[in-house]
Amino acid sequence: MKKYLPYFFGFLLVTGFILLFITGNNKNKHRFDERITLRKQDKIPYGLYVAYQDLAYLFPAATVYTSRHEPGYWDSLSNYSSKQAFIAVTDRFSASEAEMRRLINFAAHGNDVFISAMYLSAAADNVLGCSSRSYNMSFISVEDLRDKMHVSLTDPPFGKNNKYDYPGKTFSSFFSNIDSTTTDILGYDEFGRPDFIHLRAGKGHFYVHLEPLAFSNYFLLHKNNIRYYEKAFSVIRPGVQKIVWDEYYRYKRTSDDRNEKKRSWISVLFRYPALKAALLTAIFTLVIFILMEMRRKQRYIPVIKSPRNDSLDFVRTIGRLYYDKGDHKNLSRKMASYFLEHVRNKYKLQTGILDEEFIKSVQYKSGAEESVVRGIVSFIRYLDDAPVITQNQLTDFHKQLESFYNKT
Repeated sequence: MKKYLPYFFGFLLVTGFILLFITGNNKNKHRFDERITLRKQDKIPYGLYVAYQDLAYLFPAATVYTSRHEPGYWDSLSNYSSKQAFIAVTDRFSASEAEMRRLINFAAHGNDVFISAMYLSAAADNVLGCSSRSYNMSFISVEDLRDKMHVSLTDPPFGKNNKYDYPGKTFSSFFSNIDSTTTDILGYDEFGRPDFIHLRAGKGHFYVHLEPLAFSNYFLLHKNNIRYYEKAFSVIRPGVQKIVWDEYYRYKRTSDDRNEKKRSWISVLFRYPALKAALLTAIFTLVIFILMEMRRKQRYIPVIKSPRNDSLDFVRTIGRLYYDKGDHKNLSRKMASYFLEHVRNKYKLQTGILDEEFIKSVQYKSGAEESVVRGIVSFIRYLDDAPVITQNQLTDFHKQLESFYNKT
């Protein structure tokens, strides 16, 4: 049976590739990416790469930061300074009442708050004194959103010719009710419903925009729609010095959101035929492999060789190179070099001049007998002029070195 296993798994692998090829050819190779991420680093149609990068062009004197901290607890903005701006572009602005109070307090000190979101929490509506309407994204998918968006800006303050559109998705969110005594309308959707408002907060301003897809890459790069972006963000004072691009509300989710995510991840995986075929093939192959490998097998026992003493080989090699050939002077030089290297590394002494001061320093730092140190140094000096070194001289030098190493 074992000899047929490779052929069996090879057949399954080829079948999986064929299924992937067949299902993959049913779709266009360059499929339009309809994911709505609203992330500043995404260059897909519904990402915010263009909007984020152009902040440096719109506000050249400002420093742009990214923050995932709760409002009021930023590490780059001050709650009590002016000439700052807070920008949040997200699908859900699920702020609590306490967070809204901190944002209003931040704006009241002479700062700007700009929020663009498809959904505003009930606490945000209550604090702002308005009512917003939007789709519940828990019950509909991105594919169900209406295609084609029309938005416009008011005249004043933006002047004429302020209508913009594109053939992409729209959240169709709007304000169903606002307090006209405290709120200015800055923009409308295609049905004339307000989707962009302004409120004053002390010395600062609070802007709320309900169509974040109007700042997506797809919208801004369509025709001359970049003008909508420039005009909408022109409400932020040009003298701003610090801007925070908020990502706290991108990752803040309610319990309903988390439960929906747990329920739907399998359906998302099986939404694409090619991925579904690949997963089913992998699962089927894994089951077959487990069933085939469930049989009891004897474990292979490796042969353990006895350890080899390499140090003995090294000693024999050195002996053959120097001692067996009778090259006692060369071996003495090697031993002297090793001794001087040992003194430099361990006692941090210079070995260029082997004088009386050197002998005293080595004897003091090593604790060896002065006679041993003096004998070693004298022999090293003698090596430079000696025509030949006898075996007895080499043996005596070795004994002096061993005596020195054993006592230090």
